[in-house]
Amino acid sequence: MQVIGRESVLDDCAVIPCGDTFLVASTDMLHESTDFPEGITDRQIGWMSVAVTLSDIAAMGADPWDILLAVGLDKASRLLDILRGAKECCDTFGTRFSGGDLDHHRELTLVSSGLGAARNPVRRSGSRPGDLIGIVGIPGRAQAALDGYHQYDKVLFEPWPRVREGRILARSGVTSMMDVSDGLIVSLYDLLEANPCGYEIETGRLPLIGGLPVELSRHYALTGGGDYLLLFTFPPGSPPPDEVDFTIIGKVILDQAVRVDGEIVEIEGYQHDWS
Repeated sequence: MQVIGRESVLDDCAVIPCGDTFLVASTDMLHESTDFPEGITDRQIGWMSVAVTLSDIAAMGADPWDILLAVGLDKASRLLDILRGAKECCDTFGTRFSGGDLDHHRELTLVSSGLGAARNPVRRSGSRPGDLIGIVGIPGRAQAALDGYHQYDKVLFEPWPRVREGRILARSGVTSMMDVSDGLIVSLYDLLEANPCGYEIETGRLPLIGGLPVELSRHYALTGGGDYLLLFTFPPGSPPPDEVDFTIIGKVILDQAVRVDGEIVEIEGYQHDWS
């Protein structure tokens, strides 16, 4: 962070001025042993690798343009299905699959890089006390799949980046936005790092996961990763349009802390293990 500056690492994408617009750029590295869950197919690996990058671009309220995919391949026979899944994801969200790189690797490793553009990209910074907190989608379903609720396997294996919703939210004047990939509490702490205010949510407002006990659903929503949703804030007098399906889950507060049901919570969710 000291090498490139704190402002360059706060958002889901790098933001690059380009004439009267801004380019946004993101890159994600995925390893088979740590990122691809048991049971996923090679086609779904290709889809997921693209989807996580498109989710970053969506969180900026940007139009995705191009995807480049570098594949460190352990077995040559896996390549075609991986590329088919990547191309399918690109086509679904109106993005060009523009090439990449290929080499041999002892562990399957994919690096997806994406470019997009936005006139007014939405940053993680910008929240104001009194703003409401909204979320697009139902958090926790990917974690439910990991824990054996297999009706949600597709949510886990084929995440759906909220590209359309991100563009609409940006136009509607949301004050801050990011994608939720490592759990809701972790994401609120990421917003906390970028803003001089705090965040308070109510578990009773969280959308419930069908087929799960209420308390387990709320636990997964707070701490489960892998959903790739959108978390955003907006002024109470300027709600997003009805064409975005979202849930209000809390509010922005003066106290620089993350609170759940009125109590300060410690950071919890998916975090990389550096040991």
